Amino acid sequence: MKIVQIDYGAGNIKNIQFAFERFGYSPVLTSDIDEIREADKVIFPGVGEASNAMDKLRRSGLHRIIPELSQPVLGICLGMQLLCELTEENNTIGLGIFPLEVKRFSNVVKVPQIGWNNIYGLKSHLFNAITENEYMYLVHSYYVPLCEETIANCDYELPYSAAIRRNNFYGVQFHPEKSAAAGEQLLKNFLAL
Repeated sequence: MKIVQIDYGAGNIKNIQFAFERFGYSPVLTSDIDEIREADKVIFPGVGEASNAMDKLRRSGLHRIIPELSQPVLGICLGMQLLCELTEENNTIGLGIFPLEVKRFSNVVKVPQIGWNNIYGLKSHLFNAITENEYMYLVHSYYVPLCEETIANCDYELPYSAAIRRNNFYGVQFHPEKSAAAGEQLLKNFLAL
């Protein structure tokens, strides 16, 4: 199985690579369009600020390729948010795969949310063998509201989407590569899709 991790200069690349290597896979890190198209599974990581990340995707031409992918794609953290139509972070237009707007938490709560939080309302094979209310690790100031595409919930100030799905595209707000055994199980489940 060929697993590709999209390299666009805004990802938590090493931790994701190490997570897959722990159970016997070596993802290819690339920005090569043909290599991404030929992959069996695609990981779209993201760390940092949305408008800067989208600029990098546009400069590389990846903003046109990612929405066309037909194999399973997993967006992680900012990667999930960039799969959406728009984010309030610097009013950034995303890839538009999910017709959703990413919102910012208010100043009523500490922002960013950093640390472990439980997920619930699990609705996908992505969560096979993961129990309701399992804890995952999160670091984020922006969130996707609950919607038709929500496949897992989380609470911080309000209930929001911990994970979303539309066709072959999956997004998780948490970091599975930092979420111990449950996160590793989710990555295994993604490979089994």
